[in-house]
Amino acid sequence: MKPLAPISAGARVVLGAGFFVLFVLAWGAATWSGWVPPLFLASPERTLRAGWSLLTEFGFAGDIAITIWRVFGGFAIAAVLGVPLGLMMGAFKPVEAFFEPFISFARYLPASAFIPLLILWAGVGEAQKLSVIFIGSFFQVVMMVAVIAGATRMDLVEAAYTLGARAGGVVKRVIIPSAAPQVMETLRLVLGWAWTYVIVAELIGATSGIGHMIMDSQRLLDTGQMIFGIVVIGVIGLVTDFLFKALNRRLFPWAVL
Repeated sequence: MKPLAPISAGARVVLGAGFFVLFVLAWGAATWSGWVPPLFLASPERTLRAGWSLLTEFGFAGDIAITIWRVFGGFAIAAVLGVPLGLMMGAFKPVEAFFEPFISFARYLPASAFIPLLILWAGVGEAQKLSVIFIGSFFQVVMMVAVIAGATRMDLVEAAYTLGARAGGVVKRVIIPSAAPQVMETLRLVLGWAWTYVIVAELIGATSGIGHMIMDSQRLLDTGQMIFGIVVIGVIGLVTDFLFKALNRRLFPWAVL
C-alpha cells in the first residue's frame, strides 16, 4: 500500500464487504459462544427472525416509510433554505458579517434540547419531528456551504470581472459552479446527521417510526428487534449515501471527491 494511491473499484467493493463479513462473524462469535447473554445482545440469526416478524406481523414497513419521509422532509426544507443563504454568505462579506455570529452560535445548540419546547409549541405531530431535523441540519448546512463558497479561487473571480461580468454574474457563473460539487458532498454528510435527529425525535412522544419501534422493543427487552431497527437505519443510510455519490459523479464528472 502507498499513501493516497488509488485502488480499483473491485478491490474497494471486496474490502468494504470484507469488513462487514468480519463484523458479523465477530458478533456471532460473541453471542453463539455465550460470552454475551441474549438479554444484552441478540445473535445475528435471532435478529433476522425478529426483523422478519416485525415486517410480516407488526407493520414495520410503515414505520420505515414514515421515518424516511420525516428525514427527507426536514432535510429538504433545511437544504432549500440553507444552501442559498450559505452561498450568499460565502459570496458577500457583509452578508457573512451579519449572519455568521448567530449561525455559529446556533449550530452548537443540540437539536435534542429543543424537543420539549417543540412539543409545547407544535405538539407531538409531524411538525415537531420535522422541526427537530430542520434545526439540526439547517445551521450546519449554512455554515459549511458558506465556507465552500468563500473558498472560490480569486483568479477565476478576477477573470470574470475582467471579461465584463457583474456581481450577479460572478455568483451565477463562477461561485456556484465552483462550489456545487462540494455543496452536494456537504448535503450528503448532513443527511447522515439528519438520521440521528429523527431517531431522537421519535424516541419521545411518537406513535410511529423506527425510533418508536426501538423504544417499544426496549420496554420488552427484545434486543433482536432493537438491533434490527438500528441495522435498517444503517442500510437506508448506506443506500442514500451511494445514491448521493453516484448523483454527484453524474452531475459533476470533472470534480474529484
